[in-house]
Amino acid sequence: MSKTLLLEIGTEEIPAYAMPGIISQLKENAEKTFTDLRLSYDNVKTMGTPRRLALIVEGLAENQEDLSKENRGPAVNIAFDADGNPTKAAQGFARGQGIDAKDLVTKDGYVYAMVHEVGGKTIDLLSDTLKGLVDGLNFPNNMHWADLDYKFIRPLRWLVGLYGEDVIDFETANVKSGRISRGHRFLSDGDFEIKCACSYEKACEEQFVIVDHNRRREMIRQQIVELAESKGGKAQIEEGLLEEVLYLVEYPTALCGTIDDKYLKLPAEAVITPMRDHQRYFPVLKDGKLMPLFITIRNGGSEHLEVVQHGNERVLRARLEDAQFFFDEDRKKSLEEHCDKLKTVVFQEGLGSIYDKAGRLEKLAAYIAEQLKVSEQEKKDAVRAAKLCKADLVTGMVTEFTELQGIMGREYALLDGENEAVAQAIDEHYMPRSASDGQPASVAGRIVSLADKIDNLVATFSRGLIPTGSQDPFALRRQALGMVNMLVEAKYHISLSGLVAKAMELLDITDAKAQAKMQDDVADFMKLRLKNVLSDAEIRYDVVDAVFVDVDDIYSVTLRAQAVNEAVKKEGMEETIQSFNRAGNISRKDEKVAPGCDASLFVEAAEGVLNDEFKVASAKVEGLMKNQDYAGAISELTKLAAPIDGFFDSVMVMDKDEKIKNNRLGLLKAVDQLICKVADFSKIVLG
Repeated sequence: MSKTLLLEIGTEEIPAYAMPGIISQLKENAEKTFTDLRLSYDNVKTMGTPRRLALIVEGLAENQEDLSKENRGPAVNIAFDADGNPTKAAQGFARGQGIDAKDLVTKDGYVYAMVHEVGGKTIDLLSDTLKGLVDGLNFPNNMHWADLDYKFIRPLRWLVGLYGEDVIDFETANVKSGRISRGHRFLSDGDFEIKCACSYEKACEEQFVIVDHNRRREMIRQQIVELAESKGGKAQIEEGLLEEVLYLVEYPTALCGTIDDKYLKLPAEAVITPMRDHQRYFPVLKDGKLMPLFITIRNGGSEHLEVVQHGNERVLRARLEDAQFFFDEDRKKSLEEHCDKLKTVVFQEGLGSIYDKAGRLEKLAAYIAEQLKVSEQEKKDAVRAAKLCKADLVTGMVTEFTELQGIMGREYALLDGENEAVAQAIDEHYMPRSASDGQPASVAGRIVSLADKIDNLVATFSRGLIPTGSQDPFALRRQALGMVNMLVEAKYHISLSGLVAKAMELLDITDAKAQAKMQDDVADFMKLRLKNVLSDAEIRYDVVDAVFVDVDDIYSVTLRAQAVNEAVKKEGMEETIQSFNRAGNISRKDEKVAPGCDASLFVEAAEGVLNDEFKVASAKVEGLMKNQDYAGAISELTKLAAPIDGFFDSVMVMDKDEKIKNNRLGLLKAVDQLICKVADFSKIVLG
């Protein structure tokens, strides 16, 4: 037999951002707890609203499963004396297991206690279990209340514990469990009784609480879509906003408000940002253009919606009036004229102002454009965008609505008559702004974005502020990952060390030791981001290690990794790698010997054969690598396996004659260095 278990944790309103993690955590904890208790169940479901967390365990068995196990004791020669009688060791072990010594079983040279534990009744276990589930929750932030030495994300107000129709008694934070829950703050009659765990959701809905967050989410989405369509438009539903609104309401009702047409003359983002990010409203579009409407979600029913509508319109109107004021003030100057005010904004301690940074970005953009061999117009656009890209930081609009940085720069640039490419690059240079954001789409945007990110990395590293652990106040990990993804997606070949060197030059980092350390630090930092990208692309970890011999050209590294990853799967490649490793293992031991050889010192024919094959392969591999055909390069390198094996079969490398020995080592070292241009195959795990 089985019953449904209900645990409801009633609180004051929990912050929306924390709810998804708490709901997930409660489910994981419950599943582990019931598994550890040997309590079988059909399904574990967790739900939540701003004021409650709910756990429903369907089909929870009324009894624990019985447990049979073998517990190993002392060795046989210790457990029994010469006459076969149990020793004190055996007797003590048996007593500890709750059995008689005569019931011990011998096996594998040890004695075992065969223990059978009868499962207890579920209802006897639930008081401690439910209390443990409540107390065991962890939160990003905690609160204390009253004079209690107890922490929870928000004060506890009620607890419900039911197993079928039976109340599970427990107490925590001076709150006792029962069958009384609380309905919607304004629509319900207040407290209500839950007669049975299986009727929980229905009972909540009768009190205007849609407790299942998944159902509530779809209700909200459907209401928004239908309301927008009824107005002849399409709602812009951002999933992050939908998730936030979801945990702000218990009984959702969508309503539509209007926006004064005069505000639609503002750039669309200047209207949408205060609407969405500050008021949590959903914009309505028609043919891609903003309509003078917004949709919001009320935590309540459909009564007196016009009153709620007018209240929301009044609040939004005040926000948009601010936006209009800041926009008008900003437009009294051109975007370029705002640049001078950047001199008053500190970039980082000891690194000058944002104005100084913008100057560096101009030079970095020009350098990157030259390295990428873009057109003169693209270079000109990138340099111009770099000059203007930070100017909007000192505008009133961005000061008030910081989410609009880059976006307002783009809009103001267009209004000033800057060309589309420059305006787009100003916006794109911040990309990706988040984990879900895309990469810059334009050439100028990529160039300025690369310039900004490498300047941020080098400048911050120069202060010794390399991210460690979870600390990354300047979001350098995200920026470095953005660089890696950008270079790969755009298929850009550019030297990382060259970028770092140029950034150091512009930051006036001249000490040779500091420069060398900076190159190492940035390369190591980028390697970790690149390793994540390759791992996501399902590249073997040992292949990643093999191609990390040189990461100066990040895009080339990804191409080499893909080629090696495919090559190692091919039949016969394991034997080829073993041949490569034979050449590397012996030649790397002597660092004094330079790569290369003198054919006049060859004694055995196999030396000449390997040298000839090496010359042919070297010419072909260099050409193939220049064209990024790494699969072709590996194919050519595999042809060296046979002559390498023939060399070792016929030649004693460590000859008594020092010249002959070094000549043979130099030949092998040249072969090894050629192979390592593609990958260090000694890193590949064989077998």
